[in-house]
Amino acid sequence: MLAGGNLEAFRAGLKIASEDIPMNINELSVGLIGGTGEEGRGLALRWALAGAQVSIGSRTIEKAKSTADELNALLAARGDAAIQQIGSGENKDVIARSQFVLLTVPFAHAASTLEAHREDFREGSILIDITVPVSFEQGRVRYVELPEGSASEHLKARLPENIPLVAAFKTEPAHLLAEIGEPLDCDSFVAGDSKEARLQVMEAIGFIESLRAVDAGTLYSARTLERMTVLAIGINRRHKIKTARYRVIGL
Repeated sequence: MLAGGNLEAFRAGLKIASEDIPMNINELSVGLIGGTGEEGRGLALRWALAGAQVSIGSRTIEKAKSTADELNALLAARGDAAIQQIGSGENKDVIARSQFVLLTVPFAHAASTLEAHREDFREGSILIDITVPVSFEQGRVRYVELPEGSASEHLKARLPENIPLVAAFKTEPAHLLAEIGEPLDCDSFVAGDSKEARLQVMEAIGFIESLRAVDAGTLYSARTLERMTVLAIGINRRHKIKTARYRVIGL
């Protein structure tokens, strides 16, 4: 039996050892809450192609299943037998069985969705927030200011303390995510106050083809990332394109 400092040293050794074990993407469970929209569908496809166990969540199981069936047909057309089928279920069930939970509902419904399901998260899971609070007024896109500074900080306050929130996929264009025949060729900025959770998400993103994860630091950085999304939307509208995105040169 270990005691005192020896016990702490043993626990520290276990943590270091676990961090050295590479992730097996085929064992990673990814659930998309509100995954029936364009961005949720695109992310479901990209995660499935990467090899993860993907589930689509919705308020009704019928809508989730219909979306999953449609996405599975798209994946089957690629003829890759190694791709795992996308599953489906009600939001609460998908949350309960997923290690990564992606919140892909519109920001206007994000807080109420989290509050309705805050007790459904399993121990050790990570919430990935992709939401950006924007409004369109008189043909212009505008960032909606929040008291907490960002959507991610606003939502983190509504999670159980033991569930870390990581901001990611905020600047990738939804239209491009869904076009699985097209390379992403961009960076995914990842921010979160839990370094361990942030690094886990970055490692997993590394399995998504042509997408590079960039450590953006603590959740405070979400304030910048969300405004970068507004800039990209404005560029899309001004130049009549749909795929403006970011890549850090020199990194």
